[in-house]
Amino acid sequence: MPAFDAILAERHGPIAVIRLNRPEKHNAINAAMSEELIEALDAFEADDDVRVIVLTGAGEKAFCAGADMSEAMGRGTDGRGTNDSAARAAIRLIRVAKPLIAAVNGYAYGGGAVFAINCDIRIASENARFRFVGASYGLSVGASQLPRLVGGPMAKELTFTARTVDAEEALRIGLVNHVVPLEALDSAVLEMARAIAHNSPAAIRASKEVIDIATANKDAARRELEHNLELRGSEEHRERFRQAAEPVLGPENNP
Repeated sequence: MPAFDAILAERHGPIAVIRLNRPEKHNAINAAMSEELIEALDAFEADDDVRVIVLTGAGEKAFCAGADMSEAMGRGTDGRGTNDSAARAAIRLIRVAKPLIAAVNGYAYGGGAVFAINCDIRIASENARFRFVGASYGLSVGASQLPRLVGGPMAKELTFTARTVDAEEALRIGLVNHVVPLEALDSAVLEMARAIAHNSPAAIRASKEVIDIATANKDAARRELEHNLELRGSEEHRERFRQAAEPVLGPENNP
């Protein structure tokens, strides 16, 4: 396993842990993080000794704050560079054949929320927060995955309003499997991962494939990507993204 900067990769026997590692940026997704995440997932998928993969964030405040707006604005007012790399990483998460657990240690917004829902199981700390902010930026984010987790009407509410969902509500609506105190998150996730790793890898991979076929809609995922390709080229998206980035960049850095 190569050395990484934007993520940390570690092993606990048959369990691999990938930690998004930009705590000073609330683990916001930049191009380097996306590339390293994909590389680590490729390596752990190819390692037969790895039976379960855990995705979490460094620090105690954020799982992942979404796209790094300062980098995105540096690549153009539409943020296309960072959004595209984040989308590639999110798609790679969906394609992981091994069991994938998200340990959501704090807030998961935008692309970070998508990272979480693209995992098989979500265990959240009590301070976890979720927000699907796409509509506020002029994009469709999470719309293809949320219905199978929380149902159609709730998926529409979360994507239409872009409101924040706390850990208690996330558990109630089925967005997460369990909520535990922050200090117990790592141990709870590893306990579940060990239980999974104890069972037949072939049977689990088969079960995951069957469940995904039964619940996922590839046409919806493809359509979401198509919509976003068109939406990212719109003047509305560029203006909404620029306005959202202003508090991050500060007036002296705005284009």
